[in-house]
Amino acid sequence: MASRSLRCLAYALGLLSAGMGAAHQFRVRSPQGVWLALVKLMSGALAPYLAIAGLLSAVLGLLAWAPLALATGLFGAWSAARYVREALSMPDMLAGAFGADWRRRLSPAQTERFAERRWTWRPPQPPEPHWRRDIAFYTIPGTGRVLRCDLWEPPVGTPPSGLAFVYFHGSGWHFGNKDFGTRPLFRHLAGQGHVIMDVDYRLCPEVQWRDMLADVKHALAWIKTHAAEFGVDPKRVVAAGGSAGGHLALLAAYTAGCRDLTPPDLVEADLTVCGVASWYGPTDMNVYYTYADQLFGQAMPERNNAAQRQMDLFKRMGFDLAAPAHWRPGMTVQENMMRALFGGTPGEVPEEYRLASPITHAGPGCPPTLLLQGEHDSIVSAEAVRALADRLRGVGVPVVHVEYPCTEHAFDLILPQFSPAAQASWYETERFLALLTAPA
Repeated sequence: MASRSLRCLAYALGLLSAGMGAAHQFRVRSPQGVWLALVKLMSGALAPYLAIAGLLSAVLGLLAWAPLALATGLFGAWSAARYVREALSMPDMLAGAFGADWRRRLSPAQTERFAERRWTWRPPQPPEPHWRRDIAFYTIPGTGRVLRCDLWEPPVGTPPSGLAFVYFHGSGWHFGNKDFGTRPLFRHLAGQGHVIMDVDYRLCPEVQWRDMLADVKHALAWIKTHAAEFGVDPKRVVAAGGSAGGHLALLAAYTAGCRDLTPPDLVEADLTVCGVASWYGPTDMNVYYTYADQLFGQAMPERNNAAQRQMDLFKRMGFDLAAPAHWRPGMTVQENMMRALFGGTPGEVPEEYRLASPITHAGPGCPPTLLLQGEHDSIVSAEAVRALADRLRGVGVPVVHVEYPCTEHAFDLILPQFSPAAQASWYETERFLALLTAPA
């Protein structure tokens, strides 16, 4: 009886580790692959623990002589361990952006609060920061519509860095809210002495991309105006965001002086930032339109088709994409989303897609840029992010481009306290931000 239980446990652990380990190797290529994308996210976050489960399965399989459990356990352990090793063995991209001696520019006060490694089993918990919620930062003229943010300030006893990290959440430009999956990151950065402004901005169908960009620029203007109140140097403001928020952060950072893409009341304001950080933000909207269609390419002709089931899945996850008032039956999810955002397809409104692409505005005057991207991102093309990094390097802009192998979109939002890629992104971010405040 004990031997049978041992075999069952060995088989269960082996199949779990092997199945989730195998997910690392595959890319999502169709709308039906949304489940695989979710499995990839979970397997990436739990990879160190899947490696242990695989080894345990192999040992139990050997003891109980269960060859299949032994084989699946060894495969799962190998696959998970390989992912962890590759995700954490990134070259020093900071040296390419800031010089090989970048460590010498940092003070002991900065480095003493750094994470020692890109990943650890139990990341240190900084003291609890001061968290202010739902602060109004702008009211849309003539509507009474109030935009709000959360502010995370350094814990008591933590010397302030003088830097403000203004973050715009992922949304697909259609859904979501501030304070989604980012608390571990914000606690970590507040523990470094930074002030974090977590921003809500308007979404489709309420507005299109130009008004979203206006909201982002109003948030940057607000933190600069109130800098002294929060111990921030107005010249040390960083724009940041994930996915659609990363796109908007890049766009705002690269068009700070562009009058045509700046609200009239801010044309004379200083909207420059000292740096910008993007987690898997789209960089070329024409590429995005085609590339994301592999996940959002289902047509929506009637209630019970595959696309509607996909939308129901997103709704159960907290993302309600259903918008029957402005989504047209018969069009794909991707086409409906992009029509709401731009007013048409790339063929119909090409100038909108061009102007909304950060790569269009990439030039010598752009601020230092941090790009964090998953190689297997099924929504945002890793190749397009590489193209932006190459263009910035070509014009002499410091760019730190980190691409995590076999990693999916939103890798930093799923169990970040355990995830190698998420923790590694914190490691790169804290050093990037420290260099922005270091003496020249």
